[in-house]
Amino acid sequence: MKQLYAKIAILIIAISSIGFISCSQSKKEIKKEISTPKQKKQFFKLSLAQWSLHKEIIEGRMSPLDFAQKAKELGFEGIEYVSQLYTNELKNNPDSKVAMNTLLTTLKEKSKTYGVKNVLIMVDNEGDLASTVESERDKAVENHKKWVDAAQFLGCHSIRVNLFGTTNPEIWKQTATDGLSKLVDYAKDKNVNIIVENHGYLSSNAALLVEVINNVNAPNCGVLPDFGNFCLAREGGERWQAKCIEEYDRYKGVAEMMPVAKAVSAKSYDFDENGNELTINYHKMLQIVKDADYTGYIGVEYEGSRLSEIDGIMATKNLLLKAAKQLN
Repeated sequence: MKQLYAKIAILIIAISSIGFISCSQSKKEIKKEISTPKQKKQFFKLSLAQWSLHKEIIEGRMSPLDFAQKAKELGFEGIEYVSQLYTNELKNNPDSKVAMNTLLTTLKEKSKTYGVKNVLIMVDNEGDLASTVESERDKAVENHKKWVDAAQFLGCHSIRVNLFGTTNPEIWKQTATDGLSKLVDYAKDKNVNIIVENHGYLSSNAALLVEVINNVNAPNCGVLPDFGNFCLAREGGERWQAKCIEEYDRYKGVAEMMPVAKAVSAKSYDFDENGNELTINYHKMLQIVKDADYTGYIGVEYEGSRLSEIDGIMATKNLLLKAAKQLN
């Protein structure tokens, strides 16, 4: 009888061991089945260009002082200011320096409160840095200096400037190099970059623009490639609004600018039913940006009219994130 009990005990132990091993193997197999491959890390950070909200601001539905809060609500890490959207705030005090200090203090406090990074300032309406008249170029340089100081105060890495000037390529290269060099020299000790956007006329000729940047040859000088601003000429010689009659190849242009890019602007206008931009291949654009080893901020700049500004911003943001997942 004792031998029988012993055999039964051994059998029970063996069965239990087999069950334990099978259970362990099942757990391992289950764990293996439910494990998913690691997601590719997003190579860029997202910022919101304030121009995406310019209608809301200009029409009085939103205060430009609430930009940081709105960007945070929409899920952005950084913000890109537009100087012209603060024109009214800078008129609040007859002393221009006091007005600017008040504005900047408020903006800095807001960015800290909502935990967003001040990335850059897009500067407009401060004179033509590529004017064919030297005194006008110098005046433009002086006008831009306060925005260099503003960027330094806010902790922005750059101010974006325009180079319009003449339609003569050789003269434009000379005047653009001169005006840009003078402003770059002022900003070099303030830890602020001066970056030029492809923004119409010869500044949208990427090869010429890069030539100017190389002529300036300064570490704090670069470009802001915009996915959409490659119109070289419009009907009637107009700068804006009129139909574009000559355009630079946008993909070639971005690829040419990326080696000297210090920021990137993801322009958008409208989307199809699948969320793709109707005129810009975002997958192709982002692959160009990634291939250049760029890891900085990409700014969402919706400029369409069919969608509301908020809907357009979110459509652009979602498209960037979707396209990024599909890259090589």
